[in-house]
Amino acid sequence: MDGTIYLGDELIEGSRELLKLLGERDTLFLFLTNNSSKNSDIYKDKLKKLGIHVEIDNIFTSGEATRIYIKSMGEARKVYLLGNENLEREFVEDGFTLVEGEQAKPDYVVLGFDTTLTYEKIWKACDLLKDGVEFLATHPDYVCPLPEGKSMPDTGAMIKMFEAATEKSPRVIGKPNKLIVESIMEKYNLQKNEMVMVGDRIYTDIKLGENAGIDSILVLSGEAKIEDLKETEVKPTYIIDSVKELYNVLSNA
Repeated sequence: MDGTIYLGDELIEGSRELLKLLGERDTLFLFLTNNSSKNSDIYKDKLKKLGIHVEIDNIFTSGEATRIYIKSMGEARKVYLLGNENLEREFVEDGFTLVEGEQAKPDYVVLGFDTTLTYEKIWKACDLLKDGVEFLATHPDYVCPLPEGKSMPDTGAMIKMFEAATEKSPRVIGKPNKLIVESIMEKYNLQKNEMVMVGDRIYTDIKLGENAGIDSILVLSGEAKIEDLKETEVKPTYIIDSVKELYNVLSNA
């Protein structure tokens, strides 16, 4: 979203028109985010403040993808969750049992973007991982960008800590890993040739397209610049200046 539809608290020109056009043509669009510390309601409210009114089903997070993945693996639903209250609420409402303290051994340790992480949580998770509990992580981002060029440690940095302490690596669900696309396909009954990834980041958005085998569109309105493509083998299917250009192309199609 940030860098593609909006920058900070300002809509990128053409965003509102593009989404209106997709709605008029009954074309499904999703806002896809790796951030598992915020639920879909929070993103819906932010978009509403920017003048974009969408339904919860138009927003898809790495947290939801993780739950879909676990469900696809069978009936095992007991989770030791490293996540804030937003992520905890989503898991409980989706029928998962959150294991705490010395309760029964969980089926999974799930590492999200836990902005409430404590040493006690870390220690407990390490013990479970060493005991053979399967390890999942919602996404691999090392930092979460903040306004004014600042950032905060994200789930990818936490993964490194657990790997160092336990020698266990998680199965990572979110961008750029194809599991998040497979979760979308399952939820919305889509095929790969019906999907395209639009984003401003080469190593998450465009790499996701490559890993999942779907087309990708790189917009130059956010993080990536055209010269960045000279330094990587990751290549988008299409390159455009912004969603305004995408709107112009689709409106004339």
